[in-house]
Amino acid sequence: MNENTFNIDESSKVAQERDLEGAVFCFGELMLRLSPELGGKWIHDQTITTHIGGAELNVATALANWKVPVKYCTALPDNYLSKEICEELGRKSIDTSSIHFSGNRIGVYYLPKGAELKSAGVIYDRAYSSFGELKVGMINWNDLLKDSSWFHFSAITPALNENIAEVCSEALEVASAKKMTISVDLNFRAKLWKYGKQPADIMPGLVKYCNVIMGNLWAVESLLGIGSSIKESEGKSKEELVEAAGKSMLQLHRQYPKAEAFAYTFRLDKEYFGVLQHGPEMAVSKTLEIKNVVDKAGSGDCFMGGLIYGLTNNHKADDIINFAASAAVGKLGEEGDSTKQTIEQVKQRMKLDSVTEDD
Repeated sequence: MNENTFNIDESSKVAQERDLEGAVFCFGELMLRLSPELGGKWIHDQTITTHIGGAELNVATALANWKVPVKYCTALPDNYLSKEICEELGRKSIDTSSIHFSGNRIGVYYLPKGAELKSAGVIYDRAYSSFGELKVGMINWNDLLKDSSWFHFSAITPALNENIAEVCSEALEVASAKKMTISVDLNFRAKLWKYGKQPADIMPGLVKYCNVIMGNLWAVESLLGIGSSIKESEGKSKEELVEAAGKSMLQLHRQYPKAEAFAYTFRLDKEYFGVLQHGPEMAVSKTLEIKNVVDKAGSGDCFMGGLIYGLTNNHKADDIINFAASAAVGKLGEEGDSTKQTIEQVKQRMKLDSVTEDD
């Protein structure tokens, strides 16, 4: 504990009146996102817009918003900023009792307003964060996972450093032994993976535990070494992209036989669709029109949330992939890292925003 402890363990736990048995457990780094308006405006106005995010927290926020019981685990310093963050998460019905308090700082990233998430505009300031300083043995996974049925993480987490990759492996071993459903979002960040290991050295040993794998053709190639039959989406028809997805998913299943559901996203210039292979059934979403993009951050996380939402509720494959794709497109129209969409809003977009060829 820090000398001036705020006793976050007690004060930040907002009482949850729902049953958390069978909750979705999301593990990853909470990030403060600072979004300056460039051209010097952030300096002259003395203000920067702040959002709370992180891939797994964005998924947890979507699920909680859609009434799925969810727990979130990260590491934060024991100070008043963390206290206020935990209180805010509690107000969103995210259970924060699994958050580990240690270290001295919250990870930060800068994304100027209007910038592409994966472009050179992103500046990470997360070295030596509380989460980045986690090591094997610091978290009692048997205790934290006892009431949960689903474990979710993303490829961003093991990309941070080798210790965190080992913590992921430690958590997945326990989750697998408890027969939890395990999902991974294969999101690739070129600015990470800087600690001497390549993704192919780490990710296969983690993905082998997974029952649900989400990503896209090129992330699967970058992280797992499974090549795509096409190198880019530009100029390709939907049929060609779906065929390539099917081939890639078949290779994934052969290499990771524990997985039973695979989902890929395709975000084109003005259109978006998803592909789901669930057991023997393949489902392709309607092609949704992309309108009025406000913020590109968190769209894939929203898709992942929609995928988990549909799978945990045992929806049909067509309904799952259409809901997930609609949620992702809706997130593009929202500012910030996580969605505020209701189930009704997502379903309404499924009906209204598909392009003519898919009607």
